[in-house]
Amino acid sequence: MEQGLTKRLIISAVNFIEGGPLTALRECLTATRSLGPEWEVVALVHDRQLFDHPWVTFREFPKAKTSWLQRLYHEYWLFQRIAEEYRPEVWLSLHDTSPRVRVPRQVVYCHNPSPFYRSGWKDLRWDPRFFLFTLFYRYLYGINIHANDLVVVQQDWLRQAFRRMYGVQSVAVAHPVGATAPAPVDAAAAVQPGVFLYPALPRTFKNFEVLCEAAELLQRKRGGGFEVRLTLSGSESGYAAQLYRRYGQCPALRFIGRQNAEQMRRQYGEAAAVVFPSKLETWGLPISETKLWNKPLLAADLPYAHEAVGAYDKVAFFPPDDAQALAVLMESVLDGHYSPPHHPAAAVAQPFAADWAALLQLVIGAGPEAQR
Repeated sequence: MEQGLTKRLIISAVNFIEGGPLTALRECLTATRSLGPEWEVVALVHDRQLFDHPWVTFREFPKAKTSWLQRLYHEYWLFQRIAEEYRPEVWLSLHDTSPRVRVPRQVVYCHNPSPFYRSGWKDLRWDPRFFLFTLFYRYLYGINIHANDLVVVQQDWLRQAFRRMYGVQSVAVAHPVGATAPAPVDAAAAVQPGVFLYPALPRTFKNFEVLCEAAELLQRKRGGGFEVRLTLSGSESGYAAQLYRRYGQCPALRFIGRQNAEQMRRQYGEAAAVVFPSKLETWGLPISETKLWNKPLLAADLPYAHEAVGAYDKVAFFPPDDAQALAVLMESVLDGHYSPPHHPAAAVAQPFAADWAALLQLVIGAGPEAQR
């Protein structure tokens, strides 16, 4: 350890190479500056070229992502050798697994909510990999989880779920900090009346069916005057193809395909309302994006959605399997009668971190809320 550094934190994230997880890791490493000069930070990553954090020591593990056998080998055998080499005060695993390491303090950040999703025949038929993944992750989370001094999740409902399923009591909630650009000041000028947007990839748990059926109900009742835009083309997967076969003849439904960042800005600008019927989310980024655009939001009446929405005046909730209830809400938007009551933000109990700097204080054990 270099002179002047008295403590060491290892951050393990060998599985993060792109998208949101990579962004989260970069934000985490940036926030380590807040720990002070006495902390040395060592990051275990797939490729150090993905980072620009000169104060961090990087160790590369490119084989960890090549297969699940390699990943398990790293987590439950190799990382103990790394712990013996560096002798850190704290080990933070950012990607769900609780490695087998002997360290004074161990923390795991659990992002994936799939173990708490009730898979059904639709998932088994159209996404068997996801179906098996939900079962696999249920047991993966449990391996060595009680070795942690702290488990970190993104929402309070997940905290309660972890406590029930695994019997862990020291669970912190850390709300993600999004990097989404705010809507332009003149966003309202681009709105096209009657346009509903659902930005989501074609996964079975995204619950496209309830929105498509609501669109069909409205089409039969009104005969047109609105459209529902789905960010899939129908060619992405077997599930996407069957959605297109089943609903593609509805005149109100538009399959616009995956959109890049600039295209999504245009879609949000043109939407009169955003619909988010997903049954499973770690957070639900489109919910936060809809609030930035100050758009009406029709969301599934599920715990993740209520917590992600927080305080907002333009949100209404519907049972996630009730197409008729969703159609009623959509019609109220079309008729100009949409006026839901204010949705308050629920208080989140401690331990809670609103940003990465606050979370790192919990990770290193600073403050009474971080203790077992």
